[in-house]
Amino acid sequence: MSTASVRDRAKDHPAAITVLLTVVGYGAVGGVFLVPEFQALFPTLTQGTVDLLAHAIAAVNTVTVISLSLGWYWIRNGEVKKHAAAMTTSFGLILLFLGMYLPKVAGGGTKEFVLDSAYAWVPLWDPVYPAYLVMLAIHIVLSVVSVPVVLYAVVLGLTHTEQELRTETPHRRVGRIAASAWILSLALGVVTYLLLNHLYDSTFAAAEAAAVLLPAVPV
Repeated sequence: MSTASVRDRAKDHPAAITVLLTVVGYGAVGGVFLVPEFQALFPTLTQGTVDLLAHAIAAVNTVTVISLSLGWYWIRNGEVKKHAAAMTTSFGLILLFLGMYLPKVAGGGTKEFVLDSAYAWVPLWDPVYPAYLVMLAIHIVLSVVSVPVVLYAVVLGLTHTEQELRTETPHRRVGRIAASAWILSLALGVVTYLLLNHLYDSTFAAAEAAAVLLPAVPV
């Protein structure tokens, strides 16, 4: 089947493609938490490797926030090609994120926040931990609910011309929602990463426990 044929099919059925990709994405992430057989497909990682992946993931997410913000800025200024390049780059970075996130969870484990710090200047106020949990919760919820919206915007963007996107699809409205949720989710993910991995202490739960520690989503 030619590339043009695949593109035409996706163009005619963007919602179906979005549903399919969403199911695959949810299945992959859910599998590393809930399905031991799926976890077993990934190699066992040391805590040092898990930490290294956490740093790499945070770096990728930071770059993605910048890329998404540039894409938003460019489309508001009518620079469509730059916008398309930024959003395509952002989607590629998210795939890179998944390539690190899945083995990190399945073969490594998770960290849990501890209200203590090696730095005397870091506040140990009681509200810090609830604030961390709230940010983490918003990050997780937005990460989950934004998947189909982001995918739909991407599928439309990759399969339609500029004119078609403006006149025949809800790409502008969907893209605005997708980018907003995506940027906020990633930004909060980076903030919680900094709190968990640099400013405050943490405990480590090995991958075998990950299936029963759903609230302890790794950052």
